[in-house]
Amino acid sequence: MQFGIFTVGDLTIDPTTGSIPTENEKLKALVTIAKKVEDIGGDVFAVGEHHDSGFVPPSISTLHAFIAAQTERLILSTSIAHITTNDPVKLAEDYATLQHLSDGRVDLVLGRGNTAQVYPWFGKDPSKGVELTIENYQLLRRLWDEDVVDWEGKFRTALQGFTSIPRPLDGVSPFVWHGSIRTPEVAEIAAYYGDGYFANNIFWPKEHYIRLINFYRQRYAHYGHGTPEQAIVGLGGQFFMRKNSQDAINEFRPYFDNAPVYGHGPSLEDFQAQTPLTVGSPQEVIEKTLAFADYFGDYQRQMFLIDHAGLPLKTVLEQLDLLGEILPTLRAEFDARRPADVPDAPTHAARVAARDAKVAAEAAEKEGVTA
Repeated sequence: MQFGIFTVGDLTIDPTTGSIPTENEKLKALVTIAKKVEDIGGDVFAVGEHHDSGFVPPSISTLHAFIAAQTERLILSTSIAHITTNDPVKLAEDYATLQHLSDGRVDLVLGRGNTAQVYPWFGKDPSKGVELTIENYQLLRRLWDEDVVDWEGKFRTALQGFTSIPRPLDGVSPFVWHGSIRTPEVAEIAAYYGDGYFANNIFWPKEHYIRLINFYRQRYAHYGHGTPEQAIVGLGGQFFMRKNSQDAINEFRPYFDNAPVYGHGPSLEDFQAQTPLTVGSPQEVIEKTLAFADYFGDYQRQMFLIDHAGLPLKTVLEQLDLLGEILPTLRAEFDARRPADVPDAPTHAARVAARDAKVAAEAAEKEGVTA
């Protein structure tokens, strides 16, 4: 199991002080958070692509390259990168470059994006979101998998004899997860290619994600990649911890009540009861997180959103310290319950080894046939 933090890099006012970080402060804070994730023993730091005001990470690969230079083992991911409005050629180039610079410590969560106004900023039609997702990912996959590509589609100019550079590190492209909160077609794409599926798992009741994840698992098996239980699943989640549960509730309530997404809506208690949000003690966070596998099956990556709603950097770093204290327990409990045939989370080294083993097996089989 991999554990990490994902962020959307929002510029939200702190309701307790009235302050709001500058773009410079927030970008530097994301770097500080990423380094802290590695320090506490976390595995992944993911940033969501946003181009509208109120956010700071439109250029994730640039930010990740800066972080890669200051970390040693942290996997750098997206949460999400827009497969709809980014040109697949540029995506292939940027993330292969980052893959080389980070020694393979990169993967991607790709998705449509949930703000329609972004599409025309990049010359795209929001009503074509699913079509763009399918076509652009088909091209991205070929650009990484094939040395020379001839391609013609609906939404961009044709390619003739094109080679995307640099080629993927060790001949193995970055692992791809497909993120969605409502679109079965995205789960279908993930299943078809044998890629991972990331369920944001923040704002909706568990029943919503159970349907999408089960659909992905069934289609993964349909396409011959393994059993439904062997499909590669990642989940989101949210928490706010203090040693004492009531202290956590009292401190977090003003942030929850004024958050741009769910503020001025359901009560904190109702939202906790209906969604994965956990506000309480470390033991409560452990128990609710472990319960995710009861609903969704054994999975490979657990990400948490903790730097939202205007929380100051000091508080976010305190939350990470508390996460570091419970990570050993979470790892041990998840590992103990995972069946032997459920795969570990994908890493570059493991995927290179699997590729090499497959090549060796095929060579041995061919030699045996011709002997």
